[in-house]
Amino acid sequence: MQITNTILMVRPAAFRMNEQTKVNNYFQAELDIEQAQVNAKAQAEFDAFVSKLRQAGVKVMVYQDKIEHDTPDSIFPNNWVSFHQSGTIALYPMFAENRRRERNEEVLQLVESEGFKIAKRIDYTKAENDGFFLEGTGSLILDRVNRKAYCSLSVRADEQLLIKFCKDFNYSPVIFRSYQTVDNKRAVIYHTNVLMALGTTFCVICLDAIDDKNEREKVIRELKADNKEIIEISEEQMHQFAGNMLQVTGKDNKTYLAMSDAARNSLSPDQVKTIQKHTNILSSDLNTIETLGGGSARCMMAEVFLPKQ
Repeated sequence: MQITNTILMVRPAAFRMNEQTKVNNYFQAELDIEQAQVNAKAQAEFDAFVSKLRQAGVKVMVYQDKIEHDTPDSIFPNNWVSFHQSGTIALYPMFAENRRRERNEEVLQLVESEGFKIAKRIDYTKAENDGFFLEGTGSLILDRVNRKAYCSLSVRADEQLLIKFCKDFNYSPVIFRSYQTVDNKRAVIYHTNVLMALGTTFCVICLDAIDDKNEREKVIRELKADNKEIIEISEEQMHQFAGNMLQVTGKDNKTYLAMSDAARNSLSPDQVKTIQKHTNILSSDLNTIETLGGGSARCMMAEVFLPKQ
């Protein structure tokens, strides 16, 4: 399966701008808001998003983070864990030291308590000791049907770890580099999932971010080989998180492309029409989370493909 009807989300307890990730996440920005209000606003956005997903028939497991964990980015669980149809989970090495505290046995116990079977763990986290990182489905865009792992290399996406993941999970790597303009210079994009969202029959992607022509053509070729319609977004739209989307299944097997209101509002009528040929659109206001966290709807959802016990 390429998409699932079950996702894991983590409700924040200590959300704020993470000073440790800001060094290479250029999507983060300041907000003129009291720190005391930040977490409450993030929780309100989180709750509204969960409610919309559930109303559409998506099964959402919610873990309430604890204040004592002091994990400002726990709202983005897809970076530290991925759940696979084989019953295997992967645990990933994280760039920011304070994000490593997000790896939490209670979260995995919640998933098991909902009747899912974790048969095996593959743990890549020791790579942190050597300064190498691969941040889950932030770094990896997985074509689960055609067994391809698209990855834009960065400090948070190491090529050797990617190749190891592909061997362990039987994927072929599709490797490239992507950039965004920051202060009139090209800077490496921190995660693949801010420029690329892969659905069952389509791919939303900022091709302009892939500066190398050969790499760009390689990505296009791979997508076309699997009959994915390419829906191209601009770099400006990418900065509104129009690449940070996730297709999910709701009730009556209807599918939805979940995104933020900012992403939805950045799309042209033609882009909306093309997406709606393939799937429905579900959007929610995530302004506080996007601005301070530098991540959006896709980052908040860890897909659960595990078999039932």
